[in-house]
Amino acid sequence: MDKNHHIWRIWVKTLHRWGVENLVASLLEAAGPLTIIGAQAIYIGQPILNGIVPDGHLIVLTGVLEDDDQRDAFVNYLRAGRKA
Repeated sequence: MDKNHHIWRIWVKTLHRWGVENLVASLLEAAGPLTIIGAQAIYIGQPILNGIVPDGHLIVLTGVLEDDDQRDAFVNYLRAGRKA
């Protein structure tokens, strides 16, 4: 998580600004193994998304979606950021 901390912080600020941080955290928790399909969709759309999403964010996002530990850590970080 240390190397992704700055990207996660950007995501938390954006999700908080939009007011969807709790929804996103709940979806990530509930989706479980289905998040792997989301990661695969990102890989497929990467050529298009690279022009829209800042550098590094797609790789970090696929890591969060594919790795249970990263997903749990991000959800905890997201929930902690909401309280701060």
